Amino acid sequence: MRAVFVQLQCAPGKTYEVADALYEREVASELYSTSGEYDLLMKVYIDDGVDIGKFINENVANVPGIVRSLTTLTFKAF
Repeated sequence: MRAVFVQLQCAPGKTYEVADALYEREVASELYSTSGEYDLLMKVYIDDGVDIGKFINENVANVPGIVRSLTTLTFKAF
C-alpha cells in the first residue's frame, strides 16, 4: 500500500462542501484545511498495482467544487 498526498484547490466558498463530500466517500486517511494556493491536503492509501491517476480521477477529482489538484507520490517514510 502506498501513501499519496493530494492538494486540492476549491472554488471560492466551496472548501467545506468539498471536504464533506470527500469524507462521505471514505477515501481519505487524513484531510486538512491549509493556507496558501491550495485549500485542502489529503492523505490517501492506494493499494499496490492500482493506477494512481485513475484512482484520483474516479474518487477525488470528480467532487463538485474542486478546481485543481496536485498529487504527490511518496517513497519512504522515516
